[in-house]
Amino acid sequence: MKHRGLLESHFGCSVRFKAGRNALIFRSSDLDRPFVTHNEELLTIIGTHMESELKARNISVNVAEQVKDTLRRSLAGKRPTLQDVGRELGMGARTLQRRLTDAGITFQQVVEETRRELAHHYLKQRSVELSEAAFLLGFEDANSFFRAFHAWEGTSPSEWRTRNGAAATEALR
Repeated sequence: MKHRGLLESHFGCSVRFKAGRNALIFRSSDLDRPFVTHNEELLTIIGTHMESELKARNISVNVAEQVKDTLRRSLAGKRPTLQDVGRELGMGARTLQRRLTDAGITFQQVVEETRRELAHHYLKQRSVELSEAAFLLGFEDANSFFRAFHAWEGTSPSEWRTRNGAAATEALR
């Protein structure tokens, strides 16, 4: 093809014509590189188009569950930010915030729900110390965890563990 050299010069890679399919192939390391010409407007347009394509193909994308999954993997020892989670999910913080708002939930609510669910999980395991649970949930210290848990459940983590641990033991009998 007479334009091959021009296209290869423009794209900086080899170009194949009359291939069985159209494709752009990137190295996975390229995904970690920043866009030199980041364009939030274009990103919004493309994101909206991709979401409508997924809906048209009946692929459900529950952003709150995606955020929860990301938080479950990254809470230990720290509290991930909206930017951290967005980066992990491959989207900007503003896009993630918009998608959560569209789903009727805030990032803070998802963080609290995830922490609460994980707190119950950890407290049902007698081998997990309360201070360890606080760390695994991303709290700065055990007292912060105790205050949050009391706000969620109206009782201390140790009292909740005693009541629910006993219930679990009774269920096994």
